[in-house]
Amino acid sequence: MTQNISSTEQRPYHHGDLHRAIVDAALDVLSESQTTEFSLRELARRAGVSHNAPYKHFADKRELLAAVSAVGFELLSKRMAEATKELDSPRKRLTAMARAYVCGGVKNPALYRLMFGGYLAGQDDGRPAIERTAAYNMKALIVGAISDGALGRPIADTEANTRTIDGAILIFWSQMHGLTLLLADRLVGPSDKMEELTGNVLQGMLDGLVNSIPAVPEGVWVGPPLAG
Repeated sequence: MTQNISSTEQRPYHHGDLHRAIVDAALDVLSESQTTEFSLRELARRAGVSHNAPYKHFADKRELLAAVSAVGFELLSKRMAEATKELDSPRKRLTAMARAYVCGGVKNPALYRLMFGGYLAGQDDGRPAIERTAAYNMKALIVGAISDGALGRPIADTEANTRTIDGAILIFWSQMHGLTLLLADRLVGPSDKMEELTGNVLQGMLDGLVNSIPAVPEGVWVGPPLAG
C-alpha cells in the first residue's frame, strides 16, 4: 500500500518501446529529484538513446509530462484496484482506495503535484487528453464503490444521480487531496501514521455523507472532463 507510485519494472527496451523508455526514465528522474526541472537530453541519456530521440515521440516537454502524468494515474489506479480486490464491502473498498491514494502521493509528491496540480493545465483550463482519460478511469473506481453502497446505501450510476455522486466524490477528493498535501509538506505527521490518519479522516467524512450528500450545482464537473 505504501509503494511509490512511480515504480517501474526494469526490462530491456527495444526500438518499438522508445516512447515508454523515455516516460519511464522521466518517472525515475522525477522520483529521485522531486522536480520537473530536467531536460529531455538527460532522459535520452538515461534511456540509452540519442539526444534527439525523445523528439520523435514528444513535441515538447509538456507533451512528455502529460504522458508521465497519465502513467502516474494508471499506476495509481492499478494500486487502488489491487488494494480492493479481496474486499466485498463497498465501504472497505473506498477506505482501501483512499489509503492507496494518500500513500502514493506522500511517497512521490512531485509526481502527485504533476498529476493533480496546475502545471499541465492549458490557457483554457483544459488538461491533455491522454491525462484526462487516465484520470477518468481512476475516478470510475471511486464511482463504483459509491454506487455499490459505500455511503450506506446504493446509488445507481445513472445520469439522474450524476450530481449526487459527483457531490460525494468532491467531498471525498477534497479531504484526501488536502490530507495528502498536508502529509507531503510535513504540516501533519508523522508519515508512518498516514494510513491510520487516512482511515480516521475518511471515517468522519463518510459518517457525514451517510446523513447528507450535497449534490454539486448544475454545470459543475468533478475531475478532468473527457471533453477539452
